[in-house]
Parts: sequence; structure tokens; C-alpha cells
Amino acid sequence: MNSIVQPDGVAGEWRERVAAVRRELTEHGPSRRPDGAPDFATVTLPERDCDQVRDLLVDERVGTVVEIGLAYASSALAISEALLRTGSRNLRHVLIDPFQYTAYDGVGWELLLSAGLEDIAELVTEPSQRFLARLADAGFTADAAFVDGSHHFHNVFVDLHFLGEIVRPGGVVLLDDVWWPSVEAAVAYFETNLGWRPIPGALADGTAAPDSGRPRIGAYRLPDPRPTPDFKKFRPFC
Repeated sequence: MNSIVQPDGVAGEWRERVAAVRRELTEHGPSRRPDGAPDFATVTLPERDCDQVRDLLVDERVGTVVEIGLAYASSALAISEALLRTGSRNLRHVLIDPFQYTAYDGVGWELLLSAGLEDIAELVTEPSQRFLARLADAGFTADAAFVDGSHHFHNVFVDLHFLGEIVRPGGVVLLDDVWWPSVEAAVAYFETNLGWRPIPGALADGTAAPDSGRPRIGAYRLPDPRPTPDFKKFRPFC
């Protein structure tokens, strides 16, 4: 996996192209909807949430991001836009989605290509729980991660475990759908036992559950340095 050097003099034009594809997707949806594919409105991250994710990652000056779940690419386009805004010259956007072709017929990936992101983005079509283990074993390092994959507790837990090794100390992990009990319980372990901390005020104006007011997206700062917990001091987390 090679890093991509952002060419001088074209960053603004590149960002505008990505932003234009984002606007088109938001206003009109994907150009085609595969038969039997999940509903666009149901699985797509709303525009205001995408904007907040983008702005947070710009503030963090990220250069490398791992994203789990591509679907129709709404969050992926926002993250790519953030990468192009940070000023980093070495950009990587690793996207993991085993269902991109089986459920979405490649629509999300096609949108990224139409935005000219083929030199930044890499699509991996195998389960994140397997691929992240290999990334961690290879010593791969990211500045941030966005997690919107499987919502089964055990899968979210494994994703977060390996992201805790991949995302640099002090980096950021964002999770969609933390209002789901399975996702909330998984991240609670890392808060309670490994020192992950919610970022105050992050994504404050994002989508919230109408019944409880609980936010859709959680943003967490990883501890620096990375902790080595004592199993004898394990604390129940849910």
C-alpha cells in the first residue's frame, strides 16, 4: 500500500470535484440503485453529519484514515474531502466493505472514482475483522478511523480492538450508530478499560435519536501513550 503525494497546485480543484460529487449524491441520490440494495436514505450518513466528520478530521490534520463500511460513499466522500483540505502531502484512505459489490453493485466505489480519488482510496472487499488484523500485524498506522460496518457486538468489538493498535496514540476513532446498544456496549469497554475518551463538543449538532436525544455518531480520542492494562484490574463496562 503506497502513500500518495498530493500534486502542487491542484488541491483546490480536486477538493471542488469531490465536493461536487458529494452535493450531487445528497441532492439526487446515487445514479443507480441496484435491485435489492439497502435503501439509500436508511444507510446513508446525513449531510450535516458528513460535514461535521469532515470538519473534525480537518481540525485533526489527518493524512491517513481507515474507514469500515462504504455503502453509497456519503461518509467516504466527506472523509476524502477532509484529507484534501488538511494540507498533508501523503494521503491514504483505506476503505473496507465486503458488501460493496454483493449488496451495492460497486455504486459507492464508482462515486469515489468519479471524484478522481483512485490515487488516494483503496477498497478492500473482505471482512474488516480479518483485514484489520493483517494491517496491525504489518505495523500500518492511521491518524483516524471511521467505523460503520457490522453492528453485531462481537464484530464491533474486534474492529475497535485492532483499530486501537492501528490508529496512532492520540488519534481519533469515530463510530456511526452509537445509539445502537450493541455499538454502545462495544465502545464502552474501550472507554472503561483502555482510556478512550469522548471528544468534548465533537459532532454536537449532528443527528440524534428523536426519542432519547442520543447522538448518532461518537468521537473518541485514543490515549497517548497507548496503555497496557492489567487484567486483574478489569472493570465491568455494561
